[in-house]
Amino acid sequence: MTPDEPTEAMQNPEKDPDEWTTGEEPMTGPQRSYLQTLCREAGEEFDENLTEAEASKKIEELQTKTGRGKK
Repeated sequence: MTPDEPTEAMQNPEKDPDEWTTGEEPMTGPQRSYLQTLCREAGEEFDENLTEAEASKKIEELQTKTGRGKK
């Protein structure tokens, strides 16, 4: 691959979280912070034990619920 060639992630940035190689690892710091904000806004409990993949799915769900989703 040359430096100008797009990586797989660039070609398909919206890969299903279930297919992530890191999906079973604990959620990342940025996910935790954003998910806490979304949970607070949505009036839902924050689950600190979510995996990276589970957190991603929950973020998408709460973005829709709170109106923060993609337009």
